[in-house]
Amino acid sequence: MRDPIQTIPSYGYGSALSTEQRNKVMRNTYWLLALSLVPTVLGAWLGVATGITSRLQGGLGLIVFMGGAFGFMYAIQKTKDSAAGVGVLLAFTFFMGLMLSRLIAMVLGFKNGTGLVMTAFGGTAGVFFVMATLATVIKRDLSGMSKWLFAGALVIVVGGIVNVFVGSTMGFLVISTLAIGVFSLYMLYDLKQIIDGGETNYINATLMLYLDLFNVFQSLLALLGLTAGEE
Repeated sequence: MRDPIQTIPSYGYGSALSTEQRNKVMRNTYWLLALSLVPTVLGAWLGVATGITSRLQGGLGLIVFMGGAFGFMYAIQKTKDSAAGVGVLLAFTFFMGLMLSRLIAMVLGFKNGTGLVMTAFGGTAGVFFVMATLATVIKRDLSGMSKWLFAGALVIVVGGIVNVFVGSTMGFLVISTLAIGVFSLYMLYDLKQIIDGGETNYINATLMLYLDLFNVFQSLLALLGLTAGEE
């Protein structure tokens, strides 16, 4: 899942903010990103404990997920310049955790399920560390990546929707693998944009990075579940 509003190419960013202002945006983004993980975990725990999302399968699950996610992202865009934006963002991350709970419950059903979840978490953290490091050392403008990343995200979304109805395991593996690559690069792009001053709103910046992390973790967990899960 990626908000199309966030994928429109931008050019010539990085000259409007001072170094102090850029650091402030980055610092606030990291704090809010860390905070956003709390409702995500709570939502996932609630979903696993109650099984509330277990019936959201096929087309129904797709409608609820897409409708809720895009509805929240629209609300975040409308409130990102006010304190209410933080609350809406945290509510969104709780919803995303709830939607993630069905996959987590499935993986936890394997004998090595807990290990797979921890591996996916560690892998996602590793990707973030690598991309954050690269974003600080790369000096060139990465804005040209935007249109290619958007195309990749569009392929993933369309392929994922089609595969909901087709139910192809191979298709799911391909989509998950592609998603890990595309959203890892999106992470690099978004971090570089924040560092260079292309993103001045920390709520919006947090939303972008959260979506990157969520998609990498979800895809990695799905891939591990399909290939390494032990009955």
